[in-house]
Amino acid sequence: MAGISSPSSPPAPPRPSTASHDDKTITMDPETNSVEANPNESTNNFTLLLTINFAVLIAGSIGATLLTKFYFIHKGSSRWVSTWVQSAGFPLLSLPVFLPHHLFHLTPRRPFSGFTTKLTILSLLVGVFIGVSNLLFSWGTSYLPVSTSSLLLSSQLAFNLILSAVIAKNKITFKNLNCVILLTLSSVLLALSASSDRPAGLTHRQYLIGFFSTLAAGISFAVYLPVMEVIYREVRSYAMVVEMQLLVGMAATAFASVGMAADDGFSDLENEGAAIFDLGEAAYWMTIAGCAVTWQMSFLGTAGMVFLTTSLTSGICMTALLALNVGSGVVVYGDEFGGVKAVATVLCVWGFCSYVYGMYQKPQNRRGVSVEIMM
Repeated sequence: MAGISSPSSPPAPPRPSTASHDDKTITMDPETNSVEANPNESTNNFTLLLTINFAVLIAGSIGATLLTKFYFIHKGSSRWVSTWVQSAGFPLLSLPVFLPHHLFHLTPRRPFSGFTTKLTILSLLVGVFIGVSNLLFSWGTSYLPVSTSSLLLSSQLAFNLILSAVIAKNKITFKNLNCVILLTLSSVLLALSASSDRPAGLTHRQYLIGFFSTLAAGISFAVYLPVMEVIYREVRSYAMVVEMQLLVGMAATAFASVGMAADDGFSDLENEGAAIFDLGEAAYWMTIAGCAVTWQMSFLGTAGMVFLTTSLTSGICMTALLALNVGSGVVVYGDEFGGVKAVATVLCVWGFCSYVYGMYQKPQNRRGVSVEIMM
């Protein structure tokens, strides 16, 4: 009889529920409760997580750039120290990784469950690669104005577009090609004006070192983004992204620590605070702590953007933040902001807005993955 179950029949095991979302199927595992069954709820949670993640990226990117320049302006001079603090804040990620399960019992999922040996090794290798990129960024930031280094980093987008198509198999469309061309043009304009943008007292050789170090840092980041997109295809949740970032930060810090030990950088860290930093020891350690926190926010925000969208979208969002970095450099440090930089900034904003408009026309949770922060 309809509506009545046979008493002798065992209850059927829970079946995964699915929901179509923009040509993607979102599946809910009843054992792990990893994704919501309601597609509208899933979309809302995805949008909320993406918004929070982007806010973390904005705060981290601007804060890290300004504090790193602040360190060098006030007599900080060790590029190894600057490199080290970019990843040394990784223990902070232990809080969202371990506390929800072990202390607050908010999730049955144990930290690092689902990690394979391959995923662990890849995370550590990426960490070493990021350590090299951090060193290049430190060299560039130590010589160049914030506005110049920020705009120059946008050159990574041209490489990002190509590599995301080759490595991550992303499609090249008019909206992302248009955005990349505009943002790359802003870097070309900046490079052409390099001779008139040299800070007082900086030699031509030092300027070139800063210029090409920053360029190399941008290119290395263009490699990092699509590689991580491919790796994240084996990652099931945002919680695993945070756990991977903990391993990446650990490896990057180990790389920087070896460099510091070889170059007597730990002595520099102690001596700078006590005798060199012109604002005093307390301000020095506050600057170091601030750099460590904001850099972790920046890297976690970047990783989250790659996981939730694509490597190219992440690169475009980060490049769009350069306009804010340029403005903050002008406001906070009085960086020169002539006509060429104004045009370059307009191109940066124009390119990003065109890309966002294209995305707005077709909003989507493109990955169809778990959007729970801690499962």
